[in-house]
Amino acid sequence: MTSDRYSIGVDLGGTNLRISAYREVGESPDGIIDSIALPTRVSDGPVAVVADMAGAIKGLLDKHGRGSHFAGVGIGTPGPLELPEGVMRNPPNLPGFDGFPLREALAQAIGEAVVIESDANLAALAEFRLGSGKTYAVPSLCMLTLGTGVGNGIILDGKILDGNNGMAGEAGHNTVIADGEDCPCGSKGCLELYASATGVQRMAAASRTLQRQQAHSPEDAAAPTALDVANLALEGDEFALTVFARVGTALGIGIGALVNTLNLPLYVVGGGVSAAWDLFAPRMIEELRMRSYVYRLTAPSAEESRQRSPRKTHVVRAELGSDAGILGACLLPLGFAASGLGLSG
Repeated sequence: MTSDRYSIGVDLGGTNLRISAYREVGESPDGIIDSIALPTRVSDGPVAVVADMAGAIKGLLDKHGRGSHFAGVGIGTPGPLELPEGVMRNPPNLPGFDGFPLREALAQAIGEAVVIESDANLAALAEFRLGSGKTYAVPSLCMLTLGTGVGNGIILDGKILDGNNGMAGEAGHNTVIADGEDCPCGSKGCLELYASATGVQRMAAASRTLQRQQAHSPEDAAAPTALDVANLALEGDEFALTVFARVGTALGIGIGALVNTLNLPLYVVGGGVSAAWDLFAPRMIEELRMRSYVYRLTAPSAEESRQRSPRKTHVVRAELGSDAGILGACLLPLGFAASGLGLSG
């Protein structure tokens, strides 16, 4: 038995908007069939951004139809996000959006059902359904997304874990360095400060030597990007290697706490920084073994890793890359792993 149900997903970022139509065939999701990309007009305010979203969504609806085969709209947004109200709570990359009722505003603008979740939760959902969660055939996973910040999503027994107010999964703001740098969240030494692309840049900028190497000029040295630092590390630059060792240490501490707390079978690391997996993963696993006795008891052998043993604790790189967020947004209205907190008629 087949179905031509489709949904529309929105991935709201601080720089870009991505709106996609996604078709489901039978019991297996079939993939994105149409996409629109727009800049996010943050400086014009949330009403303008919603108008851009609504215009793109209506265009896709006109093209693909509003009938019974249309399942609804899913939207992923940077957190913190209060659910079930769908109200944004001071998202760091979206200034001026604090207190904005995004779900209600979009639902009214398009006249259709809207489901809303944090972007990290939706990346975890997509990875669970279509990526490493499918590969390892697990009922639960925990995902860290290493981008501008560090996002965190948890899938527990096939459902997104939203918590009491929709704010579960903020492991990026768990302290990993007790006397560490000040974090914009108000704490110190947060994982986000050491394992995000921004953190890599900050740590690299502390070395004038690295800046000179990157810019070939002692006077006009530009701050290196995370990719610059990774390239230098691959060339054997000692300081760049030290930066990624610090990334691995921070992740090992952070994931160790998650393993001890959750005891799930799969922990997934995604986002742009995960492209440097080979640079930080060995140190991460070493730190994880030291920090988590649960991991030491359940770590897979090489053979158990190859066989994807379900009774072991696997820590792996994400499979879906930059598509995870939009895929999760598209999956949500189709009823995959919805928690129920983000629904709107």
